[in-house]
Amino acid sequence: MKKNIIIIYIFTILVGCSYKQPVLSQSATIIFKTPLIKFYDKSFITHYTDHIHLQIFNASSIALDLKIYKNKICKDFLQCVKAHDFNIKYLNKNYDDDFMFKLFKKDTVYFKDKKNNILIEIRKD
Repeated sequence: MKKNIIIIYIFTILVGCSYKQPVLSQSATIIFKTPLIKFYDKSFITHYTDHIHLQIFNASSIALDLKIYKNKICKDFLQCVKAHDFNIKYLNKNYDDDFMFKLFKKDTVYFKDKKNNILIEIRKD
């Protein structure tokens, strides 16, 4: 009985402390222009099974660090907002909640919304 408890305890620690392995990691140049956000810099896009980690660099330091899920977007570990709220604030309220997630899943991205002055282009290296 003690042996089973110890095995379960060790298994729980090993599984609980493991981190998610990225499925794909790529460098890219990103143009991200909205009325509130403006970037034209190098970035790393790391795909995980449940989210996309976007790191945009400017002068060798991180200018923007986002984790993009289907239903939320996190700027920091503690600063997550619903994807719908992110769209309302930075993009447009008419965009689907999973707009950013689907956009960054694509191989080639060129999105232009003239009406709302939004341009998102991703050139993968």
